[in-house]
Amino acid sequence: MKKNQKNKNTLVPQKEVKKRYGFIGSLKYDIKHNPCLCLMCVPTIIWFLVFSYYPLIYLVAAFKKYSATAGLWGSEWVGLKNFKTFFGSTSFVNVTVNTVALNTVFILATQLCSILIAIALSEVSGKYFKKVTQSAVILPHFISWTVVAMLCEAFLKTNNGLVNNVLVSLGFEKINFYQNADVWPLILTILKVWQGAGYGSIVYLASITGFDQDMYEAARVDGATRGQCIRYLTLPLLKTTAIMLLIMSIGKIFNGDFGMIYNLVGTNSMLYRTTDVIDTYVYRMLVESTNIGQSAAVSLWQSVMGFCIVMFTNWFTKKVEPDAAMF
Repeated sequence: MKKNQKNKNTLVPQKEVKKRYGFIGSLKYDIKHNPCLCLMCVPTIIWFLVFSYYPLIYLVAAFKKYSATAGLWGSEWVGLKNFKTFFGSTSFVNVTVNTVALNTVFILATQLCSILIAIALSEVSGKYFKKVTQSAVILPHFISWTVVAMLCEAFLKTNNGLVNNVLVSLGFEKINFYQNADVWPLILTILKVWQGAGYGSIVYLASITGFDQDMYEAARVDGATRGQCIRYLTLPLLKTTAIMLLIMSIGKIFNGDFGMIYNLVGTNSMLYRTTDVIDTYVYRMLVESTNIGQSAAVSLWQSVMGFCIVMFTNWFTKKVEPDAAMF
C-alpha cells in the first residue's frame, strides 16, 4: 500500500515536467509513464512525417526554374524570380483579395450559424426530434461539391432554371448567373454555410452540453427567461470555444476552398473577377503553363502568410483573452 502511494506521489503534473526537464525530458517522461498512449500516436506521427513534412523538401522548387528532365536538384536556381513574377502580375491583387475576402465571409457566417444551430438544438426538448434535426443539418457536409454543382446549375441556369422561373412568374427579368460575377460571392457564401454550419455546430453543442446545469436552474429560479439564459449564460460561456475555433479557421484564410469553387465555377473566365482564388489560380497555372516553380512559389507565399496571420491572431488573443489563446 505504501509502495503504491509512493509511486502515485512521484507522478508530476505535465506543466511541471515541461518546466523542469524541457521538451526532450518531458517526452522521455511520457514514454516511460504512458507507453501505450505514446504507441497509439505512432501511426499519426508517421502519417504527418510522410505526407506533411517530407514534401516540404520540394518547396525548394519555388526558387528554381524547375525542369522535369534535370530534376529538383539539377534545375536552374533563379532565386526570387518566381515570386517577383507573381507579385508583378495582374492576377496577384485579384486572387489575393478574393481569397481573403471570401474566406473572411465564409468563416464569420459559418461560425455564427454554427453557434445559432447549436443553441437551437440545445433548446430542443424532444429526444428523437433533436436527433433527426441534428442529422439533417450535418448531412450537407457529406455531399460532394460535384453533386452540389449539378444541383446549382439546375437551379441557376438561365433557361428553365428554378430561380429564373420564379423570377419570371413574379414579373422580374431573368438573371444570367453564369455571366454575372457580382452575385457569386453571395451564392458561394450561402452554399458554404449550408454545407459547413451544421457540421461545425457539433463542437459548440458538445460545449453547451458540458456546461454546469445548476447555473441554468438557479437562473430560472430567479425568474430568468430562456432568452436571458442564452444571452447571459450560454453565449459568454461559449466565448472561449468560439475564439479558439476562430483562430484555427483564420489559419486557413489564405486557402481557398478549391473543391467548391472549381466545381461551381470551373473555367468560366467571366466569373474570375470575384471568384478566382489562389488555389484555382495555381491549378490553372499548372495545367496551362506547367510552371511548377512559380506554382510552388505562390503556394509557399500562401502558407507563410497563413502562418503569420495565425501567430498574430494568437498574440492578439493572448492580450485580450488569455484563456482563449491556443498557445
